[in-house]
Amino acid sequence: MASSVSVTFLGGLGEIGRNCAAIEIDNKIMLLDCGLMFPEADMLGVDLVLPDFSWLIERGDDIVGCIVTHGHEDHHGALAFLLRELSFPIIGSALTLGFASNRIDEAGLMSRTKLLAVKDNERRSFGPFDCEFIPVTHSVPHGFATAFHTPQGTILHTGDWKLDLTPVDGRLTDLGVMGAIAQNEGVRLLLSDSTNADQAGHSRSESSVGKVLNDLFAANVGRRVITACFASHVHRVQQIADAAISHGRVVATLGLSMKKNVRLARDMGLLKIPDDKLLDIEDVKDLDPAKVCIISTGSQGEPMSALAKMASNESKWIKLGDQDTVILSSHPIPGNEMSVSKVIDGLVRLGVHVVHSGIEDVHATGHAKQEELKTLLSIVRPEWFIPVHGEYRHLVAHAGLAKVMGVAPEKVVICEDGDRVNLTAKGIKRAGRVPASYTFVDGIVGDVGHAVLRDRQVLSEEGVVVVIVTIDHDLGEIVTGPEVITKGWVHAPEAEELLDECRETVEAQLVKALEKGDHDLDSLQRVVRKAAGKLVSDRTKRRPMIVPVVMSV
Repeated sequence: MASSVSVTFLGGLGEIGRNCAAIEIDNKIMLLDCGLMFPEADMLGVDLVLPDFSWLIERGDDIVGCIVTHGHEDHHGALAFLLRELSFPIIGSALTLGFASNRIDEAGLMSRTKLLAVKDNERRSFGPFDCEFIPVTHSVPHGFATAFHTPQGTILHTGDWKLDLTPVDGRLTDLGVMGAIAQNEGVRLLLSDSTNADQAGHSRSESSVGKVLNDLFAANVGRRVITACFASHVHRVQQIADAAISHGRVVATLGLSMKKNVRLARDMGLLKIPDDKLLDIEDVKDLDPAKVCIISTGSQGEPMSALAKMASNESKWIKLGDQDTVILSSHPIPGNEMSVSKVIDGLVRLGVHVVHSGIEDVHATGHAKQEELKTLLSIVRPEWFIPVHGEYRHLVAHAGLAKVMGVAPEKVVICEDGDRVNLTAKGIKRAGRVPASYTFVDGIVGDVGHAVLRDRQVLSEEGVVVVIVTIDHDLGEIVTGPEVITKGWVHAPEAEELLDECRETVEAQLVKALEKGDHDLDSLQRVVRKAAGKLVSDRTKRRPMIVPVVMSV
């Protein structure tokens, strides 16, 4: 009897980011991506959001490896955190491994992994996993779809993909191989990118952005041009450089990740910029600004990025003014709109002319739209279908497309983070859930937790009231205090009467508790919190954080 095959979704279903799934055969696990997500506006103080790794850590000895489909951080950025707990090889194209290893190397964890490079259309086995790596076009070069040839038939995972018939590097999404698999052995289960499933039509070719960029450089003769895009978007960097050089400019990179990725792509022959046209940022300060193009990080408005520092006039390399043009060659990731808007506003305040995707077609999506998704479905003809990679509305839209294209409605399954399904001879059956909540990273501290975020929310909205009092434990008397300190609740000089009333109320309740013989510090802290909280709420109709500090002598 053939072994059953399980798929467990740990992230990426219901959000943009945190992409991570686990394929399981004979109690062995192959991870499919291990990505991070950037924090949303209400995640105060959080730097990164990771998948919940608790289930994987419990099964650590069963992990055979991790296939990274392409070089974006929402697919590999969490590896530097998981490798602190576990050790396993990472599998992907040479470029993808180069991008993924940057964070891992920075964390000093390269000794905990091996990098196994695979090539286009290569088929290799890793333990019980028979994997075929199929080229797909995306906004970063050398991405793969992955066909898992399992005891229960072929599972095809598209990775992030689009149908670009004129890609910058000529590397097409290999529909022929996918069609051959469908024709010969059939696709039992398709897992497909849903990011643009609610958008009609076809995505634009990446090559079309090149003409727009060229026209923008022609229109900005005599001005310095600063462009911003993803550091991993090698094809966009190539087109920016081509346009700049064709108009007599030299190119300089700004931002550590941009510098590293440009160096890597050039070393691999994937990025072609002449040596005499690519300068270090410190070497362009004495050149005519009109002969310079700077390619910068920060297209998503990241607070500490090179572009954000320029917008706040804090860059040590570049001071912007009314003779500068900034081209944001990107589109905000959902959740980043406010950050991008803030950067644009800062640039405009400095007198900069800003061009973004709302003004000119300076960006092309890397994800397939509805007609491309339908084309793939018509070629692959899967028996079962699970939409992946997207917010819930994207998953539902993609499920609708699958039904339109002939997948039986009962064989279209919408899953969410934490869902686990089994694929057997009888089909797909849900098999419970595993932990899949957000893991928050603040600085170098892993998982600050939802409780900490709730506290930060309260502090940001309502402020804090600290009540400090010292008691004599033996005598049961107040020695000093109560002293009331407040931040963000009321302006102290204008609220002396209110603060005095708070002191008197807390003191009265403490005296009552002490007279009853209650000398336990935890109990007295509860008395202080309750008394102060009630008065604050009654008088101001607000709910700041109440922090009681009761000390004993």
